[in-house]
Amino acid sequence: MFTRPTGEWVEPNCLSDYFERLVRKAGLPPIRLRDLRHGAATIALAAGTEMKAVQDMLGHSSISLTSDTYTSVLPELARDAAEAAVRLVPRQGSKRSAGLTSGTQRPSASTLSSGRDRKSGKKPQVKRAS
Repeated sequence: MFTRPTGEWVEPNCLSDYFERLVRKAGLPPIRLRDLRHGAATIALAAGTEMKAVQDMLGHSSISLTSDTYTSVLPELARDAAEAAVRLVPRQGSKRSAGLTSGTQRPSASTLSSGRDRKSGKKPQVKRAS
């Protein structure tokens, strides 16, 4: 709700019309006054603001209303979230290229502890490059 300096209530349509004139005068793309809430919530989240703080900022009674209705995922946030998830996945070291050549096989996990294959009891054959 907006009021005039006299305390009189400003009609919503008058305020929207005034905002629209300001947008046109500034040469901005068309945007509704109401869209500023959505934009403010999205920018706050992009800046790392907690969802609960955005809920309070918008005056919503539930956090789900805030997240479902007034926020959107920016492409940068989606990429950052994907990269953060990738960082959590353990990576295998670069052991694969250590001295092995094309066509050679690494010993199986069952031979690593004893040096012998558990099923046959034999040492594995490893081809060497000539």
